[in-house]
Amino acid sequence: MAGVRLRTRTSLLVLLLAAGCQSSAPAPAPSASPPSTGPIASPADTPAARAAALAAKLPDEDLVGQVLMPYAYGSSATDVTPGNKAGNRQLAGVDTPAEMVARYRLGGLILVGFSADDPTSQNQGTTNVDNAPQVRGLTTGLQAAHAKLAAGSAPLLIGTDQEFGVVTRIKTGVTALPSAMGAGAAGDPALTEAAWRAAGTELAALGVNVDFAPVADVLGNAGSTVIGSRSYGSDPTQVSAQVAGAVRGLQGGGVAATLKHFPGHGHTSGDSHNALPGLVQSRAGLDRGDLPPFVAGMGAGAKLVMSGHLDVRAIDPGTPATFSRKVLTDLLRGQLGFKGVVITDGMNMAPAKRWPAGVAAVRALNAGNDILLMPDKLPEAYNGLLSGLRVGDLSRSRLVEAVTRVLTLKFELAGQAAPDMSTVGSAAHRDAAARLAAAAVTQLRGACGTALRGPVQVTAAGGRDTARGWLVDALRAAGVQVVESGGTVVHLVGYGDEAGDLRKGAAVTVAMDTPYLLAKSDSPVLLATYSSSQPSMAGLAAVLAGKAPAKGRSPVPVTGLPRSSCAPQAG
Repeated sequence: MAGVRLRTRTSLLVLLLAAGCQSSAPAPAPSASPPSTGPIASPADTPAARAAALAAKLPDEDLVGQVLMPYAYGSSATDVTPGNKAGNRQLAGVDTPAEMVARYRLGGLILVGFSADDPTSQNQGTTNVDNAPQVRGLTTGLQAAHAKLAAGSAPLLIGTDQEFGVVTRIKTGVTALPSAMGAGAAGDPALTEAAWRAAGTELAALGVNVDFAPVADVLGNAGSTVIGSRSYGSDPTQVSAQVAGAVRGLQGGGVAATLKHFPGHGHTSGDSHNALPGLVQSRAGLDRGDLPPFVAGMGAGAKLVMSGHLDVRAIDPGTPATFSRKVLTDLLRGQLGFKGVVITDGMNMAPAKRWPAGVAAVRALNAGNDILLMPDKLPEAYNGLLSGLRVGDLSRSRLVEAVTRVLTLKFELAGQAAPDMSTVGSAAHRDAAARLAAAAVTQLRGACGTALRGPVQVTAAGGRDTARGWLVDALRAAGVQVVESGGTVVHLVGYGDEAGDLRKGAAVTVAMDTPYLLAKSDSPVLLATYSSSQPSMAGLAAVLAGKAPAKGRSPVPVTGLPRSSCAPQAG
């Protein structure tokens, strides 16, 4: 990435010159303030030093466990239903999540949940996320189990996919943010940062210390249903600003952010859950169109990067990036300079299952990953890593390097106090989400600022009853008369809907996911919220009632429509 390398080298030169000037300058005058009497941290007290010391003395079994992050069945660490017990027995030969942590000396666990409208639900076989208090109880129990391990002085990494929008694991009792595409439409990284700081604070209060977000993929393919509204948009520069804001907010709240899916999933139409999508861009195309948001996220301090199951043909054709040393070690670490933790996408996804679980685990570590997420057949992955270590297929130095990075991250997170549960769903957090959602609402057809006249009927494509109910309530609260039949029709469409889900003759059609379907609507007024969350419906109601302007601008091009019909210069 020539431009990035030039900027990096220039920055290094500036720093070196600055350092040289400092070394030759006279000593500064004594400060008028008294010197600090507080303790000065020893180099041995840094997270990196503590991690290196601990990794150096861990037995093989504990080293291997620290690079594994599977999922487990059950909403409690120790008390599970008979069905979840049977699931855990089949998955790992244990009864409970706590026993899984102990048996395999695990360094992490991912919390998962099924959602009917989730494009990644294919590899989510259980739910650990019923509600906020339950999640806090589960994470507390998991940490107690991990504390008994040889690596227990560092906390267990507990992650989840809390992207918001169509991929939202924890839904009940927490503040809902609009989707990434909604934030892209709002176009204000400060609003994004504030909303994500609220989200990070709440996750930290629940005991989740790693979020597999934000998505740094630039959406270059309108047919991508697996990425879609999970992306901040189609412009690399604007996506970069949004990603950086999300990283700063999330980590400011006390949760490690993960950039995904490296080196970029947005220019593909395939779904890496069940196939190996090909990235056909040239290397220059990757540099211009895919890598900038990852570079921006790293610059904002992102602690993790997730490798994608992607065939990057300009760099290592035929090899999924997850298993490519050229992509992860040479490009990500060597050329882009990433120093944090690299984690795989789900190892139970089809491209990773072309090899037996133990072989795939060794290959992924050797490529440059530090954590294996959701390993297929956990016992085989664990034993495969042990075997690889003992026969020389996996070098001890590579494993220790990975574990040291993982432990460094853990010790960094351990230094942050968990927020109180009272912050979860707080008024301040709801306000941050509401401001972002309101700024996202976009009008793509029709005169702006005209309130709905007469009674309004809200209809929705199948399965949108929750969002419909939120909009009805918000409209009534804004003084709009809502009726069950007749009146002016406002029709809602969302994720996965097609032309047949549009309502012919509706006065207003609203896209609650990507706005592409609006190109096929005959409605005189077209709006997009990019999200079906309650804050998004409240923001929509304010626009429909004439109480707020539609400030958003579509972050992706829609055939035959402007980015906003409210701004003459927007096209």
